[in-house]
Amino acid sequence: MGANIENFGISTALLTPFHGDGGLNIPAFCSHANAILQNGVNGITLFGTTGEGASIGFSERSDVISALINSGISTDIMTLGLCASAIADVLAQIDQGVALGVKRFLLLPPFYFKDVDDAGLFEWHSKLFEQADPRATFILYHIPQVSQVPLSLKLVKHLHKTFPDHIVAIKDSAGKWANTKALLEAGEIPVLVGDERLLHKAAAMGAVGSICGVANLFPKRMRTLFDTQAEDVDLSADVNLIVSFPVIPALKQAMVAMTGDASWGNLRAPLQPLAGKQSAAITAKFSLDNVK
Repeated sequence: MGANIENFGISTALLTPFHGDGGLNIPAFCSHANAILQNGVNGITLFGTTGEGASIGFSERSDVISALINSGISTDIMTLGLCASAIADVLAQIDQGVALGVKRFLLLPPFYFKDVDDAGLFEWHSKLFEQADPRATFILYHIPQVSQVPLSLKLVKHLHKTFPDHIVAIKDSAGKWANTKALLEAGEIPVLVGDERLLHKAAAMGAVGSICGVANLFPKRMRTLFDTQAEDVDLSADVNLIVSFPVIPALKQAMVAMTGDASWGNLRAPLQPLAGKQSAAITAKFSLDNVK
């Protein structure tokens, strides 16, 4: 995949494995990342929404990146999630990644501040790009249901036009086909899709790939979905179930059901595991007896 965003393909938004005490399970992280790559995806994304990136400390980030590199994974196929509202903190995460050889970053907007307008968001991004290491490239991250800070089409076009050497794509994770379609029809910036249920339609219109959580569970199927531009109806049904519950706990419970490894259910507070009927529904759907 390297630096060519047009060949981005499927990047797994990696779940982060924890020990029971909340510490990072770095050997499990490396094992999972390598297994995912061996099963067909093009790359991995660390510390995103699915990876509980907002709960991963600064020093922990470098520990994970270094371990992944030592396990044989090239930084060319890594994307690092950035999660901070203070520009100085985002810059520190960028510098940390670049020093370890990573050049591509998934840039969450300044999520703490609500009801900000396009002018304020343009200024925030501008100041960041003007100070960032010139080797760093960025994927804008539109996930308003989580960040509460939407990136309008007008803003995205303005930013990309102003900073074409910095911005290489946008990840649209809003799950709204009208927005994804508008971005694709504009034709001004490469588009990545976060919602697996929309990827077949987006790929047919020229989307360059996806950063998605379900690729933790079904890497080969996600790659096939993108390559064939044909909907995987059963997979869409799985996504419907997952998003009907708290998404990250649901994905981790699915990993428990598929692997038999209970430690995949560990989350960092404030997130909590699924319980009762929710846990039972995910377990029944994704248990080894029911998975293709």
